[in-house]
Amino acid sequence: MDLNSTRPSSAVYFDEQFETLPLPDIRRLQDGLWSAQWDYVRSMSTFYRTKFSHWIDRTVTLDSLAELPFTEKDELRVSQEDDSPFGNYLACGEASVSRLHRTSGTTGRPLILANSKSDAHWIARAGARSMWAAGLRPDDRVVHCLNYCMWTGGFTDHTILEATGATVIPFGVGSTRLLIDSILNLGINAISCTPSYPGLIEQVLRELDGVRPRDLKLRLGLFGGEAGLDNPDLRAAMEEKWGFKVRNANFGLSEVLSILGGQTDWTHDLLFHASDVVFAEIIDPATLQRLPIVEGTVGELVCTHLRKECQPLIRYRTRDVITVTATEPGPDGRTAWRFRVTGRTDDMFNVRGINVFPSALRVAVESLPQLSSGMFRIVLKGDGPYDRITMNVEAAEGLPASGWASAAREIEAAIRSRVGATAVVTMVHFEYFPRTEGKTRWIDKESA
Repeated sequence: MDLNSTRPSSAVYFDEQFETLPLPDIRRLQDGLWSAQWDYVRSMSTFYRTKFSHWIDRTVTLDSLAELPFTEKDELRVSQEDDSPFGNYLACGEASVSRLHRTSGTTGRPLILANSKSDAHWIARAGARSMWAAGLRPDDRVVHCLNYCMWTGGFTDHTILEATGATVIPFGVGSTRLLIDSILNLGINAISCTPSYPGLIEQVLRELDGVRPRDLKLRLGLFGGEAGLDNPDLRAAMEEKWGFKVRNANFGLSEVLSILGGQTDWTHDLLFHASDVVFAEIIDPATLQRLPIVEGTVGELVCTHLRKECQPLIRYRTRDVITVTATEPGPDGRTAWRFRVTGRTDDMFNVRGINVFPSALRVAVESLPQLSSGMFRIVLKGDGPYDRITMNVEAAEGLPASGWASAAREIEAAIRSRVGATAVVTMVHFEYFPRTEGKTRWIDKESA
């Protein structure tokens, strides 16, 4: 398949044959792919031959996969410390490695990631389905504003954008004033970045007399790297201010697949676009038992590669907690099951028996745009559990200090209503927190 798309801009699908495949047929495809992948992994991966020594001579199906232990990120870090740089879960010769990346390191020491040409092909193909569903087309010019310095979000996502046939401008991060000039002068009509980055662009625009976000004439915002875009209030506020369509087109994990899922125009939920590359399980975080992928299921996403040469992973715990929202075909005929990301088990903290995710607090804060810019920090002292949520919340632009006490009370009430926990909010002035091109950290942890 040629990934340099020649599909007409009016085409509904990037990959019609797969994207409209009924779920039973997808499962049969997965069974065949897994049979070959299991044979490959148990013959080529030292890591898994050791880890799965009791199963390595058995036939393992996708049903019996649930009997195998999980793979944890810390195991991969140790593997790479002991066998630098790839780790002993590398399952191919070095001659097959065509590209190196590293993870962002937001949850610990970065991992070195290796991809073969085949790996890169499937990463681009699955990701292009998401970008196409989000609305990117060959006649668009999209500026890509993620870090190109070894992070997969930079170069790899660039190749995904190119696979749709769109013209891609490899801008990266920094030089926001130059970015604004480039958008205006080059006829750029789409942007790929984190959801936080438009806030920094707005800050720079305020220094330019008479230039508003809508004046950039962007029609499409393709976002990833942070939670929160399933919040209708946030999306509506961004679309009103910028005039572009907001899409979370980029949900994934660097060590698994750059893009697993994304939004389209008929739902705020994410479509799982990668079922022919990654087998998804959902587990109960408490019991660790597999749950069915049916509407209403809530649990942690666990991923197993169905096609991976360099660093195949089996039953990898992503720590992302998701809710399955639908499994029937969508109105456009796409058959991918749909979900929302609730938060991460490694970001979760407990307040008087209630599990709290930063993403849930973000929804509460962003539901009151007249009171807050949406920027905040959770302040955690010690290891918990905690009696209450302590937060510093940035005031909305133009909100006078005389209104801060009332704003804090309203935000606290919104948090109680949406999260079920008590919060103590301290308001800080507009632009108190730095804007960033990259991922925003929502928690400040202090020693007890």
